[in-house]
Amino acid sequence: MAASRHALRLAVQGRHTAARIATNSQKRGPSSTFFTSTTRRAFSSSTSSSSSFTSSFTPATSIAVAAAGLAIGGGLFAYNMAIEEPIRCDSPTLAERDEQTRRDANGNITEQSPMRLRMEKFIKEQQQAIIKGLAEIENGGGVATVGGAVEGKGDRPARTFRQDEWQRKEGGGGITCVLQDGVVFEKAGVGVSVVYGKLPKAGILRMRANHRNLGGAGGDDDIPESLEFFAAGLSLVVHPRNPMAPTVHLNYRYFETANPDGTPSGEDGTGAWWFGGGADLTPSYLFDEDAIHFHKTLKDVCDRHSKSYWPRFKKWCDEYFYNKHRLESRGVGGIFFDDLDENSGGTPGEGPTDKESLFAFVQDGLKAFLPSYVPIMERRKDMPFTEAEKEWQQIRRGRYVEFNLVHDRGTSFGLNTPGPRVESILMSLPLTASWKYMYEPAPKSREQRLVDVLRNPREWV
Repeated sequence: MAASRHALRLAVQGRHTAARIATNSQKRGPSSTFFTSTTRRAFSSSTSSSSSFTSSFTPATSIAVAAAGLAIGGGLFAYNMAIEEPIRCDSPTLAERDEQTRRDANGNITEQSPMRLRMEKFIKEQQQAIIKGLAEIENGGGVATVGGAVEGKGDRPARTFRQDEWQRKEGGGGITCVLQDGVVFEKAGVGVSVVYGKLPKAGILRMRANHRNLGGAGGDDDIPESLEFFAAGLSLVVHPRNPMAPTVHLNYRYFETANPDGTPSGEDGTGAWWFGGGADLTPSYLFDEDAIHFHKTLKDVCDRHSKSYWPRFKKWCDEYFYNKHRLESRGVGGIFFDDLDENSGGTPGEGPTDKESLFAFVQDGLKAFLPSYVPIMERRKDMPFTEAEKEWQQIRRGRYVEFNLVHDRGTSFGLNTPGPRVESILMSLPLTASWKYMYEPAPKSREQRLVDVLRNPREWV
């Protein structure tokens, strides 16, 4: 009788334990794949009658039944099963894989690390170098007001960039650095973004126009419903206060896709990946020597890697940064390229097009920013200007805003990515701008000369 009461008591304990496990399993949802190693042992050690009984239940119910059976054999074993750390059977995401790689390497990123991590490390390093260089210009002072003298040289504390670090719940994050209301720079923003996400089937179909290996070797009907993607880039826009100093824009980025299990998504086993980027100059008042210096710096970078780059990417820039509704370019150009991979990296025989070579080109392009822009700023930031010249700068800034919000693919991609950080995406917009109805510059004026060049792009070098 005592043995029977003891067995009954253990069975009741087992049912209580089973109820708790079933409740926890139901909270995780019917699609949960969380099981413990002890649970698997429980199923394998069940009697034949128990196995046939549990086979008709859901996983959560089966766990509960197994727990009750184990409790009859020993309450302590059932308790251990209930508190054991669960094993996750889902495949890790691309973001989780990269985080594990960082941990395994103690945070050291080397040439053997995935390109995703190498690109992220590089653009973060360059971000700090660029904001340091721009802060030195800002703290050197400039003409900030109409008819004003050089301000900011030693008469106020040094200004620095505000740095905001942010995270995305979908994976990744970024650092946004902004200097606003300065003497030299009315607004300067340098942002790094690292984005992990899912590319839906519609997005895969659009991108296959330039990357036929995206989604596998089959036809459009055979591509998966989604692919994981990684995108990382550095973007900057600088809007000087002095209308004689030009606005400048730069962006360099890397994109890669992967299958849900983390394997490469391309038909050849190497995955689908590409680089994009470039830099362009947008003056309100045109100084030929500035445009020549800017373009020559970029041409030198291009020529070091492939003689085909400069003519291709300069033309691409003139065509991309174009306000179709105004029939004029946004600025005087520079270089622009996208979808640069092993198939489009260069003309055969004119340079390597593998991933490492293209990464080296992107690195050189980004490192060339300060040499291309700082000398121009040193020449223009102290120049006097008038009220009318400031007004023209505001109108030109309005055209800049029009392009970014109407035509720019990067802005559109950012705003339509799940979980966007809108402040970082719209960082490129100027602090002030103006739209005047039916405004036309005076004939043969400096303002009209700029418009003429914007409507007929020039070869500067």
